[in-house]
Amino acid sequence: MNILILGDVVGPAGVKAVKEKLPKIIEEKKVDFVIVNGENAADSGRGITKKIFEDFLKAGADVITTGNHVWDHKDAEDIAFKDLKFLRPSNLPKDSPGKGEGIYEKKGKNFVVLNLMGNVFMKKCDDVFIEAKKFIEKFKLGDGKANFIIVDMHGEITSEKMAMGHLFDGKATMVVGTHTHVPTSDYRIMQKGTAYQTDLGMCGDYNSVIGMNRDNSLKKFLKDSSAENHFPALGEATISGLLVTADDTTGLAKKVQPIILGGSLQERT
Repeated sequence: MNILILGDVVGPAGVKAVKEKLPKIIEEKKVDFVIVNGENAADSGRGITKKIFEDFLKAGADVITTGNHVWDHKDAEDIAFKDLKFLRPSNLPKDSPGKGEGIYEKKGKNFVVLNLMGNVFMKKCDDVFIEAKKFIEKFKLGDGKANFIIVDMHGEITSEKMAMGHLFDGKATMVVGTHTHVPTSDYRIMQKGTAYQTDLGMCGDYNSVIGMNRDNSLKKFLKDSSAENHFPALGEATISGLLVTADDTTGLAKKVQPIILGGSLQERT
């Protein structure tokens, strides 16, 4: 099976790129299952709207993951209550709307997706490693309940994400980081067969400051009184994600391939 996961989609530019390019990627790469992190997809660059959520599904996404901005748009709670294809971090407080994990049947296989959020320099949430251990006790990779397991670890610091990768090595198809909006070059298959990348990067305009308007961001750093609240850059966006080919029997990764397409980054397809 070919499984594609895209990094944080940022603002209108990122949404446009996903809507235009994702169907072509699915067709050309023969992708079987798609996860998109949509937590920055709203026009403000914070949260996601119902329309954008639905547009991503129409473009070919099977699941939408999120992170610390999950509730920044009023539509999110309603989506979380009504649609199991929308995930919020599993280690948010237990009274939070929606689910942090899901089982999705497609092509005769069960794809299990876990959405986690780191504890360091992030919004307050439950211990992410305790949450991960509970999940590992619940789902066993390769059995009938979980043919493939995908973990989106939304976090700020590299060490936390790397540690999570090692915790899941051999127990998940892939563990990928999101949130920092810059793709790392450490994509690989770990020793026990789990695909890993510290951060997928963003689907957004890289002629920016992590997706936000460059000039306005500079004004903020320079303490210029004319600076406005952050808003997304609107130039041509780059699609950034990871394509993993997984063994149909074991669920472990056989091949990893970065997908970087369009915009100002050097393409890798």
